[in-house]
Amino acid sequence: MYVIAGLGNPTGQYEKTRHNVGFEVIDLLSAKYHIKLKERKHRALCGTGIIEGQRVLLAKPQTFMNLSGESIGAILHFYKLDPATELIVIYDDVSLAPGKLRIRKKGSAGGHNGIKSIISHVGTQEFQRIRVGVGEKPPGWDLADYVLGRFPKAERKLMQESFERACEAASLMVRGETDQAMNQFN
Repeated sequence: MYVIAGLGNPTGQYEKTRHNVGFEVIDLLSAKYHIKLKERKHRALCGTGIIEGQRVLLAKPQTFMNLSGESIGAILHFYKLDPATELIVIYDDVSLAPGKLRIRKKGSAGGHNGIKSIISHVGTQEFQRIRVGVGEKPPGWDLADYVLGRFPKAERKLMQESFERACEAASLMVRGETDQAMNQFN
């Protein structure tokens, strides 16, 4: 079984913010593969189903971004899953241009507090990830204000297209084709 976790912040206040791109990709996967996100367990909103012949659990941690590892660690522990082979995390990246994707099999947190929390709770940096570019913060802006802000209307269509590409990448990754996903989307 794969866990595909999209990072974000719960509550309507944070909907469609840069920091919630992981939630938006999970919502798209949920709709595309008819996986209802209706269960609340492990401090996450979850749904189980099948993607490309593989059993998956889609998860939107409800712990707020900086504590995402509490939820994801609990899920992996409960199902006795190996993060290196059975976890895919989708999240925002300010070092990538808006709409760009970067797929990796492992890596550091790169300053992202949600990823720092996951690494701390699962005990490894070795887990697959799909980073969705949200663009660099403008000079003089506070980083928190930037990532908790919404996309300008002109970028929204571009971001929606990137969410669809992230879904395609996740579909390849659950089939064991992460290298192909990296070649196609990086």
